Amino acid sequence: MNAQVHIRSVAAEIGPLLQRLGVRPQAVSEGDLAVTSPVSGERIAQVKTMPADEVGTRIERAHETFLEWRKVPAPRRGELVRLFGNELRAAKADLGRLVTLETGKILSEGLGEVQEMIDICDFAVGLSRQLYGLTMATERAEHRMMETWHPLGVVGVISAFNFPVAVWSWNAALALVCGDPVVWKPSEKTPLTALAVQSLFERAATQFGGAPEALSQVLIGGREVGEALVDHPKVPLVSATGSTAMGRQVAPRLAARFARTLLELGGNNAAIVCPSADLELALRAIAFAAMGTAGQRCTTLRRLIVHESVYNALVDRLKSAYTSVRVGDPRESGTLVGPLIDEAAYARMERALNAAKAAGGVVTGGERLSAPGAGAYVRPALVEMPQQTDIVREETFAPILYVLRYREFEDALRIHNDVPQGLSSSIFTRDLREAERFLAVDGSDCGIANVNIGPSGAEIGGAFGGEKATGGGREAGSDCWKTYMRRATNTINYGNTLPLAQGVRFDL
Repeated sequence: MNAQVHIRSVAAEIGPLLQRLGVRPQAVSEGDLAVTSPVSGERIAQVKTMPADEVGTRIERAHETFLEWRKVPAPRRGELVRLFGNELRAAKADLGRLVTLETGKILSEGLGEVQEMIDICDFAVGLSRQLYGLTMATERAEHRMMETWHPLGVVGVISAFNFPVAVWSWNAALALVCGDPVVWKPSEKTPLTALAVQSLFERAATQFGGAPEALSQVLIGGREVGEALVDHPKVPLVSATGSTAMGRQVAPRLAARFARTLLELGGNNAAIVCPSADLELALRAIAFAAMGTAGQRCTTLRRLIVHESVYNALVDRLKSAYTSVRVGDPRESGTLVGPLIDEAAYARMERALNAAKAAGGVVTGGERLSAPGAGAYVRPALVEMPQQTDIVREETFAPILYVLRYREFEDALRIHNDVPQGLSSSIFTRDLREAERFLAVDGSDCGIANVNIGPSGAEIGGAFGGEKATGGGREAGSDCWKTYMRRATNTINYGNTLPLAQGVRFDL
């Protein structure tokens, strides 16, 4: 270990920051859950957790709120989300900085996460006037057939540490305009941002006037709180973001009571670099996708599949980037890679690198740059692998990029799809046939497939999510709003006869 990173204290910033965001001092000083900043390793708050037996009471309150909120016209519901978006705009600098202090992502990424919240609020406000159903042709004369969409009920949201506020907003903004209250269990590693967001929401609700009290609630706690949320019969939809292992626990419990799941789970995202690729463009895209957020995005680039004709030219430049990228205090200008979330994350990264070396991998980078207890700072690792082994197929939530060669395009596609996960993917090529094949039915098997951009950094206008062990859920744009509503098919007979469908006759 070569201790090179020097970090300023975080603790002095937290109090004033939380105060400006409206979080009461006693809410972060009198609890049983210790909150540690990955930036410095300091304890920065003590937050009170909720006993699991109180979760039911909170959900019952949310259900009573639902019975009232569902009757509010959707454009009026959109007005609340518009006001919330305004509060986010006003608090963007402070909330973005809090995201950085609590997660360790660099400041521009912390601010970018809040911008995602603002963007989804704008999207949802427009959506509040576009919750369209269809009118469908009917085989029966003097009949009309159509579909209508109604609010679903209480929406449970379980979020992960790496995007502590944006993922909640993807769900909450849509759920609110669709007529659903939200009950939110944030990660135990990032409760402060959740408390700050709740405070900003309450400010918006006060301006709105007449908003039911329990439209948005935060439940801070561990696994038992999450289980109580998942098991409650008055939560018809749970959106859960986290590991595939977590999804395997959540999905059967929801299925047992016929509730809906929206799962955003693991990603093991790959990029194919073809002979015709613009290597300068590919280099910049790969560097951000693989090293951004210290490799702690579900859409992080984890596998790079490079044609043998451009392998040396690209990998040599990548090695230079990996050895020179600035790792350090995420608050400092020029820092591109902050810390891992905690020591456990570093231990998992170390185990993965050891397994890769044992399988013949050649590692550039990966060394630790900080002392234990002072933040888990590590140089991103580039690992040249002889083939796609078990450790390559496994998602390690850390800045490790495995590099593999290919000769034939079909081999690249096979390697690309030969993992359990199916979230995001990309290809770098100037060949139209390769690009179209990658996007075709027998190309990438992921929920997101990009051409000449990396797999990370999705915009909110498109549906976000993936297939296979990624869970199949979709959030944010496109028609994801339908997840938060129930559909009714309606047939209206405005005539004087009663023709039956399919020509059935039943004459009394």
